[in-house]
Amino acid sequence: MKFAIITHVSHIQIGNQYFGYAPYIDEMNIWLKYIDEVIIVAPLKIDESTAIDFPYRHNNISFRKIPDFNFTNFNNILISAFKLPIIFWKIFWAMKNADHIHVRCPGNMGLVACFIQVLFPNKIKTAKYAGNWDPKSKQPFTYKIQKWILSNTFLTRNMQVLVYGDWNNQSKNIKPFFTATYSETEKETILKTNFDSIIEFVFVGSLVSGKNPLYAIKLTQHLRENGFNIVLNLYGEGFERSNLEKYIQTNNLKNFIILHGNQKKQKVQRAYQKSHFVMLPSKSEGWPKAIAEGMFWGCLPIASKVSCVPFMLDHGRRGILLEMNLELDVAQLMEIIKDEKTFINKSRLATDWSQNYTTDIFEAEIKKLLT
Repeated sequence: MKFAIITHVSHIQIGNQYFGYAPYIDEMNIWLKYIDEVIIVAPLKIDESTAIDFPYRHNNISFRKIPDFNFTNFNNILISAFKLPIIFWKIFWAMKNADHIHVRCPGNMGLVACFIQVLFPNKIKTAKYAGNWDPKSKQPFTYKIQKWILSNTFLTRNMQVLVYGDWNNQSKNIKPFFTATYSETEKETILKTNFDSIIEFVFVGSLVSGKNPLYAIKLTQHLRENGFNIVLNLYGEGFERSNLEKYIQTNNLKNFIILHGNQKKQKVQRAYQKSHFVMLPSKSEGWPKAIAEGMFWGCLPIASKVSCVPFMLDHGRRGILLEMNLELDVAQLMEIIKDEKTFINKSRLATDWSQNYTTDIFEAEIKKLLT
């Protein structure tokens, strides 16, 4: 089978290998186990790989470089107008040459691919919508267009669209799905230390306004001010790092709020294993892997009510759903910290749920989609 991937993920070439954002590559490597030839249409940049970059594991890859683009301002719109014919042409031929078309959404490249795939109604297609599929959520207009085209069974044929969450009144194209990080063999019961000494919080994600790391820091700060011995470890990089560093320094928080930057999967895993809580007060998510990963290792999740997060946390039975009101959320956290028995029960429920979603089950479901 010749498999074409159209994605906005930026790649790096080192020798004959192509690297990209590790969680995405890890997932695609599971798909590629069952593929003979791979066509990748994506941006390619000149750079060095980082701790969160990983290579494709496949020996027959045809990489078709296309320029990145966006519509964030007038100048970029003009520049994009010159880039789009090249992008359309390369995506068209990749789709024409493929037996199976796989589109990654939402994103600018996914938007273009959504239009072009209409020209191939008889080809087998899948799309992974990695964002928030909630029909009631506020989203950019371009995201709404992608969702509309993918859902439309007249325009989009022979397509299975993998979305996070099980939503009402969806077309036959839409298939509720999930993602996974750990295997069956990695399942382990982690016994957390009690709250008598240090209470460990962990945040894993990009340091950008959308992930809201500052809110996680403020929650920790207020809990400290209420007498709780909390430490927050943040893993990730992003444009907000300098602002966070200033806030930490200005408020004298450096002894118990630590920015670790990007780290390899194994180091982040150890952070989950020693932490009591995993926190992600994000403004928008699809299936937040940091939450599912933390739950796998017994962390009690603290997350905002976006996308399928309420389902993941069983509407609060196996976690804490943030109100995004500092006073109310501090009160919620103080209540659970004071009741260690409830924490242990909720933590066990979180682990039991997350360990149902392993890479073994994920791979079995991917194989069904391909065969």
